[in-house]
Amino acid sequence: MKRVAGNLLRKVGFLSAFFALLLIGLGSVQAQNTAPQMTAAQWQADVKFLGEEMPKRHKNLFHRMKREDFESAVKQLHDRVPQMTEDEIIVGLMKITAMVKDGHTNVIPREFFRSGTFPFKLYQFSDGLFVQKAATEYAEMVGGRVVKIGNLNADEALKQVGQAAFADNEMGVREIVPLMLTVPEILAGFKIIGDKQKLNLTVETGGKQKVFEIKPTGTLENLNRIPADWVDAAPKTNQPLYLKDRDNMYWFEYIKDRQMLYVQHNGIGNKPDEPVAQFYKRVIAFAEANPVEIFVIDLRFNGGGNNTLNRAVVIDLIKSRLNRRGKFFVIIGRETFSAAQNLVNLLERYTEATFVGEPTAAHPNHYGDNRPFTLPNSKLTVRASTLWWQDLDPRDERFWTAPEIAAETSSEDYRKNIDPPLEAILNYKPGTTFADLTAEATSGRDLSVFIKKYREFKANPQRRFINTESPLNQFGYQLLNAGRIDEAIEIFKLNVEYYPNSANVYDSLGDAYQAAGKKDEAVKAYEKALSINPNYPSSLEAIKKLKGQ
Repeated sequence: MKRVAGNLLRKVGFLSAFFALLLIGLGSVQAQNTAPQMTAAQWQADVKFLGEEMPKRHKNLFHRMKREDFESAVKQLHDRVPQMTEDEIIVGLMKITAMVKDGHTNVIPREFFRSGTFPFKLYQFSDGLFVQKAATEYAEMVGGRVVKIGNLNADEALKQVGQAAFADNEMGVREIVPLMLTVPEILAGFKIIGDKQKLNLTVETGGKQKVFEIKPTGTLENLNRIPADWVDAAPKTNQPLYLKDRDNMYWFEYIKDRQMLYVQHNGIGNKPDEPVAQFYKRVIAFAEANPVEIFVIDLRFNGGGNNTLNRAVVIDLIKSRLNRRGKFFVIIGRETFSAAQNLVNLLERYTEATFVGEPTAAHPNHYGDNRPFTLPNSKLTVRASTLWWQDLDPRDERFWTAPEIAAETSSEDYRKNIDPPLEAILNYKPGTTFADLTAEATSGRDLSVFIKKYREFKANPQRRFINTESPLNQFGYQLLNAGRIDEAIEIFKLNVEYYPNSANVYDSLGDAYQAAGKKDEAVKAYEKALSINPNYPSSLEAIKKLKGQ
């Protein structure tokens, strides 16, 4: 099925989704001056309408929040409207839709963003928030670390505005909030600035801080594409592959001296002159005709599109000689979203790909295919997801797909045109995977060796995003089913150590204690699971049975 939001993201990516949606039907800021001046009662009616309609229209509005929290937020905004400015009301509506934690569900207040934007682009690198690009008159601050935005320090501003960011997870928030920080009305709505025609931005460059007074641009026309004359912190010469052609939906290049075939896939769609399935056939044919030892698909800027196109891509890759463990790598990141997440799911499930970079911006199983509805008085467009996309196990509740090899970009990397994900791929050396560790231990080797290697695995910075709770739990049950009960207990205790806030790991430990005939320890483990999740069914059942004996 075609994603409504994903289709908008096809070329501009998840980062620009916010502005791409703003631009629907817009030509310039001046066209917005006809937006109605509304009374408090009209705004209250809109808030009430939002609160009534979202549960009806969303496939499952309360999948990550409680109904009572949503209703309380709606009531609080409704009651506070008479004391609020228009910008504060807008931000309040955005915060309510952000509570859903669904990147496809949002409110787009384009009719009320009349000031344009402040002409710079921020980015959260691994070492902080920096000015990545800016209009020529603000060239001096490009590459500098942001210390203060308006009346808040950078960290607090990110936290505050993050409350209004529509996103599945923290990576989506990290991507979209820096963009939101350039919208005067959002900053005013959070009381970060008092004058929408002026932003004081404190930037540190060369160890010295300077306050820049920024004025907004007069147009929204180019928000989905950075103006060509803006100054960029990354040099234009000797650009790395990932910055070479971001506006091209898909393309490839062969690096002969490394025998590396690099594909950048920036949107899930078809080019008019070459459908994506045909493109990958050409990629595979090239690989058959040339020596290729490293194959890379770069999805870090891929915000989605039409997910029905993914199947043909993956089928051809599965059958090709490019599909080799330790030779096939997929770069993912904070813009990998929507239909691109569906592609990641297929690659994870059916190929030998190793994921590198940052976690994705979407849950592997997620809501999408949003549909718009309009608030009656303000005419604001609200979008709510209507479908549940379950590509993987229904119990897969991961917040993202994590890279097996974490490789984040620092501000210095960007300034020096270094690409850490690609560097990690080029420097890759086959190592012990988690599957290798469990295979060794299952074959009868000393479990203490596994535990030692597991701790080393978890301590490796390149593995920091990998969640091993589920596979470690499965390993524990393998041992339990094999009659290795004491060893299973040790594995479940190890899981409790690393994931102490999971009801599931305590429930599993209770199962192992019960199998060992240790009733009191089992009861304590089940009770701990219920203290985390009072409705955890297997723990409830086990407690009832044990206490009844």
